Amino acid sequence: MQGLSEDPARMRISVSPLADMLLKSWDQFPDKEAVVFPTGRRTYDDIARGVIHRARGLMGLGIGPGDHVGILLPSGTEFIETLFAVSMIGGVSVLMNARYRSPEVRYVVENADLAAVVTNSDADEFVDFVARLTEAFPPLAQCGDPLDLALADAPLLRRLILHGGKQAPGFIDQSGFEQAAERCSEADVHEARLAVRLRDTCMILYTSGTSANPKGCLLSNEAICREASNLARNRWAFKPDERVWSPMPLFHIAAMLAMLGAIEVGGTFIGQPHFDPGESLRQIEAEQATMVFLPFVTFHQAMIAHPDWDKADLSSVRLMNSCFSQMPASVGDAYRAKMPNALQVGTFGMSEASGIVATGGYDMDPELGFQALGYPLKGVAVRIVSPETGEDAGVGERGEVWFRGYNMLDGYHRDPVKTAEAIDSDGWYHSGDIGSLDENGHMRFHGRFKDMLKVGGENVAAAEVEAVLDSHEGVELAQVIGIPDAKLEEVPAAYVKLSNGAVSEAELIAYTRERMASFKVPRHVRFIDEWPMSASKIQKFKLRQQLMAELGLND
Repeated sequence: MQGLSEDPARMRISVSPLADMLLKSWDQFPDKEAVVFPTGRRTYDDIARGVIHRARGLMGLGIGPGDHVGILLPSGTEFIETLFAVSMIGGVSVLMNARYRSPEVRYVVENADLAAVVTNSDADEFVDFVARLTEAFPPLAQCGDPLDLALADAPLLRRLILHGGKQAPGFIDQSGFEQAAERCSEADVHEARLAVRLRDTCMILYTSGTSANPKGCLLSNEAICREASNLARNRWAFKPDERVWSPMPLFHIAAMLAMLGAIEVGGTFIGQPHFDPGESLRQIEAEQATMVFLPFVTFHQAMIAHPDWDKADLSSVRLMNSCFSQMPASVGDAYRAKMPNALQVGTFGMSEASGIVATGGYDMDPELGFQALGYPLKGVAVRIVSPETGEDAGVGERGEVWFRGYNMLDGYHRDPVKTAEAIDSDGWYHSGDIGSLDENGHMRFHGRFKDMLKVGGENVAAAEVEAVLDSHEGVELAQVIGIPDAKLEEVPAAYVKLSNGAVSEAELIAYTRERMASFKVPRHVRFIDEWPMSASKIQKFKLRQQLMAELGLND
């Protein structure tokens, strides 16, 4: 399907390394509001000057081109300035999940070959980064000179930078950072910036934690910046007055794209350090958000359930990346009633695609936003490949989603085996996702092959069982896993969060049995109040571990 705003003959590719994306908007809109958080507002002039200062400090501490720099910060101005500062000096930003526990922190610091980690001392009810890093690397507590780090578990780590007013053993404090900044000039920073290539690695994103061993996706400046530009300038047609809101953490690719899309057109990005449903409703209304980037069901459900939902005025929103086709119908219906004039779009994407492979746009039938995940971006090719024949599947037929294009990862960091498994000799990335293309060329998602259960020789997609459970009026959200079975090899089991407490395990099993073949029916249903989460996704492997421990099962 050809978008009305996407005539290929009129589209132009005009991208730069990441830091220059910010500088170009600074040149045009120095006094315009660039970012808004509950803690304050910053113009493009504020942000650009803060970025240059941070870049001077990094250079003064010996961080330079090609060095991998971990960013362990909450979403906010500090995160954004650090990201652009690392890019400005030719470094590689490694976005660290702020919810990582100490073993995960230790794994990423070593696996990503970090030369430095930038964090802050602003401990709150959610996280204390200094404590987390010190727990990950206990020898820090005895470190006398932060300029002489020597950690056996992270031999390449040279600098731990602690912004804020506090001090801690092993960390370079704010005063030390300011002294380092005095050793480098703004001209030094720009000399480094002008040497950065589009094909240089810009950032490493670790897969989101739904599996036990995350992989680091190597993403170039070209991949990230063309992705943000293509979305903002073409498919979603952002205007210079665009006010893009997302409550998701900036270390997640989705929020990152929302922020960069706003910067690309000289718009405004609105965010928050930690998701809060009431604050989210307040921000959308008070800040007159025009675009909402929120494709995750748990956040939507929390907002709908909030006491302020009915009175919140969300009429300023004209476009919303919502992915309602993958959620219980009640969620989409609530927004359909609340925001009747907003265009809803679905999105199919992943970190390996710099965020997005396919999404909707203004030219499509609006109803498709509730049914599908949009059509491939220009410059990105998609195939649906039958696992049985290896040939392209027909319209409506299911197969594995393959893609290739400018937005692809360059590989997995330090993992040539997984890279070769994922990217074939013709450059196609094999996603492991089960998808189809409908008669409109829009994608539909049917689960993951690794989320495909094998029950007595029959394939059962977890997503199919989840959809039936989600259709029960008492179910808020269901997640289906597979557990070992002596006779059938594997059987389905479900975790369910209820919208009310009046539903039993037996009732849900009977409800599913009436609507599905017997081999697809969950053998066990457990109820849950809080999902085990990564940044934004439910960690199914933890649900499986929990149920197997309860039932005394082993793989």
